[in-house]
Amino acid sequence: MGRQGFWDHPEGAQRVVAELKSLKSVLVPFERLSQQIEDTSVLYELAQEEASGEALAEASGEADRLLADLEKLELHTLLSGPHDAGNCFFSIHAGAGGTESCDWAEMLLRMYLRYFERAGYATEEIDRQDGEEAGIRSAALRVAGPYAYGYLSCERGVHRLVRISPYDAQSRRHTSFASVDVLPETDDVEIEIDWDKDVREDTFRASGAGGQHVNKTSSAIRLTHLPTGVVVQCQNQRSQHQNRAQGRKMLTAKLYQAEMARRDEELAKMYSDKGEIAFGSQIRSYVLYPYQLVRDERTELKVGQTDRVLDGDLQEFIDTYLRHRLAKHQKS
Repeated sequence: MGRQGFWDHPEGAQRVVAELKSLKSVLVPFERLSQQIEDTSVLYELAQEEASGEALAEASGEADRLLADLEKLELHTLLSGPHDAGNCFFSIHAGAGGTESCDWAEMLLRMYLRYFERAGYATEEIDRQDGEEAGIRSAALRVAGPYAYGYLSCERGVHRLVRISPYDAQSRRHTSFASVDVLPETDDVEIEIDWDKDVREDTFRASGAGGQHVNKTSSAIRLTHLPTGVVVQCQNQRSQHQNRAQGRKMLTAKLYQAEMARRDEELAKMYSDKGEIAFGSQIRSYVLYPYQLVRDERTELKVGQTDRVLDGDLQEFIDTYLRHRLAKHQKS
């Protein structure tokens, strides 16, 4: 990185920096853990020599912290897929439930943005479609950071909300649905796309925030892959060229994921379920009435502090699912 001319090619340099961060995210904790083991071992030996209850208690506390750090490192090793260490495209879509579902989709967006902040991920909004009355119909983000795809892929699926609707004059209970999709950001996938024949490109004026330039020019891009019907759109960049480049990355990632789904029956089933975005296909339920509970339908993990979860405290759900997925694969 210190070599002259390294930053002359920003995209390539950024890939190298991202790869370095991913490697450090594994090596640094491992080295730290090795040092902790050595230090704790020395502490125990000293405590035994001194026969001091206080020193033994301190050594025991260090051992507990060591076990917790070891568990975190073990979870990290579960992310060994070809794209787990990289960045991703993260999207939310409102499902069955009308205005309530659009509002729920925006609540999910807020929840995940807070999680991204906790995790130290950088986010960039690619597209956002507001609901007619409230909330959002959909939103797409680029999420960058070590193992962003690996962790966030655990959140792919339908999310169900049960509550008293703020949009119902009779204050009745409503059930709303929204789906989360996660695609790896990849520059090396082998997906053949004839951009001239197989992809239709439409341009339109971007909506929402973005400044005078964004809203007055047809800089937003919508790409439709004609053989499959897959559609992506991007409107966050100032220029049509930048939006086209980002849109092509998203389309390639989406077609790659679809190809992987066809090769993997379990993933294909999950995509089929998610496609319905309705009752019976949820991976997680968030109940705010008549009681408060968040329940993961895959792992049966239950958390009663709904406010904490909706404020982005999701790591327990992700870690539990990683263990669940590993145990499932070991049985098969």
